[in-house]
Amino acid sequence: MLKLGLTGGIGAGKSEVSRILVSYGAVLIDSDRIAREVVEPGTPGLAAVVDEFGPGVLTADGRLDRPKLGGIVFNDPERLRALNAIVHPLVRDRSAELQAAAGPETVVVHDVPLLAENGLGSLYDVVLVVDATPETQLDRLVRQRGMTEDEARARMAAQATREERLAVADVVIDNDGPLEELEPRVRKVWTELAERAAATG
Repeated sequence: MLKLGLTGGIGAGKSEVSRILVSYGAVLIDSDRIAREVVEPGTPGLAAVVDEFGPGVLTADGRLDRPKLGGIVFNDPERLRALNAIVHPLVRDRSAELQAAAGPETVVVHDVPLLAENGLGSLYDVVLVVDATPETQLDRLVRQRGMTEDEARARMAAQATREERLAVADVVIDNDGPLEELEPRVRKVWTELAERAAATG
């Protein structure tokens, strides 16, 4: 098994790279998706969040009101730490379960948006960074996701810098160009990853 940590700045194209890797046979463990799953209605995670933050963080139908919770924790590091103390262990445990279920020669892709920010590179055999210039990121966020330029710049500023991400990379995929240039680059990297995974048995 080869554990791959996949990261990249917002708008760099990390999701597209993970989609291509899965099409080749990788097993994807998406920490953002798991973070949503562990606080679904009826889960111990949601009960713990309500215990910590009160029933006001629920919608009328008993789901987590993400914008409301975000408003509480966004500018309050102490409250954010409290939330992370609930969610992060649940995500870690679920990720470990999914990884354990993968086959011995599998490439397991951990999609980790904050890998560089949280110093998580050592958890993986290989760290793959999807890279694009800030100008390209900004253009994609405004054009494809409908953000204002100010919103896009704020989201980018909240993440690690391009240099910080590249500093933790074992492999870099350049995604500054059009989509059709991306797939051959991912395929080349996949060939090397699959060979390493097979060698680990």
